[in-house]
Amino acid sequence: MFNNKLSILFMLFATVFLVSCDLEELPNENAPTVESFSEDASQADVQSLAVGLEAILRNDLDFHYETVSYLGREYYDLTNTDPRYTGEMLKGPLDNNGFLTTRSYSAWYRIVKAANVLITAVENSNADFSDKVKNSYYGYANTLKGYALLMVANRQYTNGIRVEVSNPDNLGPFVMYEEALVAVRNLLDNANRQLNTDLKEFDFPLSGFEDLRKPSLTNPSSLEPLTPNDFAEFNRAIAARVALYQGNKTEVLSLLNDSFLNLMGGGFTGAKHVFGLSGNDIPNNLFYEIRKGNEFTIHNSWITDAETGDTRVTNKSVLLVDPMTSVPSPATTDGLTGTHQMALYKNNTDIVYIIRNEELILMYAEANIGIDNAAVITAINKVRNAASLANYSGGMTDSDLELEVLKQRRYSLLGEGHRWIDLRRMNKLNDPAFLPLDRTGDTAIDAFPTPFNENQ
Repeated sequence: MFNNKLSILFMLFATVFLVSCDLEELPNENAPTVESFSEDASQADVQSLAVGLEAILRNDLDFHYETVSYLGREYYDLTNTDPRYTGEMLKGPLDNNGFLTTRSYSAWYRIVKAANVLITAVENSNADFSDKVKNSYYGYANTLKGYALLMVANRQYTNGIRVEVSNPDNLGPFVMYEEALVAVRNLLDNANRQLNTDLKEFDFPLSGFEDLRKPSLTNPSSLEPLTPNDFAEFNRAIAARVALYQGNKTEVLSLLNDSFLNLMGGGFTGAKHVFGLSGNDIPNNLFYEIRKGNEFTIHNSWITDAETGDTRVTNKSVLLVDPMTSVPSPATTDGLTGTHQMALYKNNTDIVYIIRNEELILMYAEANIGIDNAAVITAINKVRNAASLANYSGGMTDSDLELEVLKQRRYSLLGEGHRWIDLRRMNKLNDPAFLPLDRTGDTAIDAFPTPFNENQ
C-alpha cells in the first residue's frame, strides 16, 4: 500500500500534463511545487518522489486498457453511459481534441514528467547520496520513463511521439514508431547499466515488485529486500517486449535470459500495480461489478472460438443472466450484443500486472519460431496445460506456430493491453477473421491521432 506521504505527489501530478501546454503558474506558498524539489531536496523528499512515481503509474490506467481493448475487439462498454465508446471508438475517426485521444496521452506523459522530476531531484539533492545510490534512483526512474514512452508509442503508432520532453520550453521533435522503439530501448539499456550495482536494497520502498525478490541465503523461507539488480530483471522484460515489437527474435531471447522468465514457474509472477481503498490509495477501476446497467461484455467471438475446457474462459467471463429467472440475458447497446460479462478482476483491490511470467513464456515461444520449434512447443504446452488444455496437436510449420502463439496470447492476456498491438504488428488488423467488424460502418483503427494541443 502507498502511505499518506504520497499526498504531495498526487497534488503535483494529478492535474493533466500535456507536454505542449503552457499554463500561467499561480504561486501557492502553502503547497509544494515541482520546482521546490529541483534544488536541495532532502532524502525524504527524494524517497517520496520515487514512491510517488510508482503510485502515479496507476492513474487513469483503466482508461488505457479499456480503450485499446475496445479497438482490439476484446470487450465492449455496453453500459450506454457515453455513445462514443460504441460509436467513435469503433467507427472512427477519433477526435484529436476529445478525451478518447487526450486522456491516456496525458497520463503516460505525467509519468515521464514525474520520472524527470525525480532525476533532477536526485542530481541536486542535499542528501549526499553515493554514486551507487544515485544510479539506482536513475535506473529506476529511467526504466519507468521508458515503459511509459513505450505505452504511449503503442497508442500513437505511426502518428509518432515526443521522446525528449525534459525541457518544456524546448520540446524534442515527434519521432515515428520505429525510431521511438529504438529510443525506448536505448533508454532501458542505459537504465539497466545504472541498476547494475551491488547495493543490497533500494533507498526507497516499492509495492509492486515483490515477486522479483530473491530467497535469503541464510533463511530460504524468507526473502531478501528488493535490490536494483532484481528490478533490472523487470527492465529486461520490458526491453524484450520492445525487441518483440521490433521483430528481433534473437534479441528477445537474449533479453528474456536476463529477465525474470521462469519456464517452469507459474504465469502470475511479475511486476504489478497494487491498489487499495484507504488513505491516498486508489481502487482498481478495471473491476466491473456484475449487475444490470454495468455491462462490460467480452466479444462473443472470444467465447465461441475458445477450445472446450479452457479454464481461462470460465475464470475471466461470466454469463449474463436475468437476476430473477437465471435465464441468459445478453446485453445490447447501439447494435452490439454481448453474452458474457468481463470478469478479469474479482474485486476493486485486485492487482493489475505490468508484465508477468505468462507473457514472457509466450514471448519466448514466439521468438523461438524458426529457431527452435521444439522449444516453441514446450512453451505453448506450458501455457495450454495451465489452462487445462491438452498438448498442442496442430500444424508444425512456422506459420501454424505463429497462429497458435497468437491464439494463446488472445486467451492468456485478455484485457491486458496486447490484442490490438498483436494484430497490428502481425498485419492482421484488417482481417475480419481476427478483428471482427460487427456493424456496417465499423472500422479497424490502427492509431490514436496526435492531440490537438500538440499541433499548436
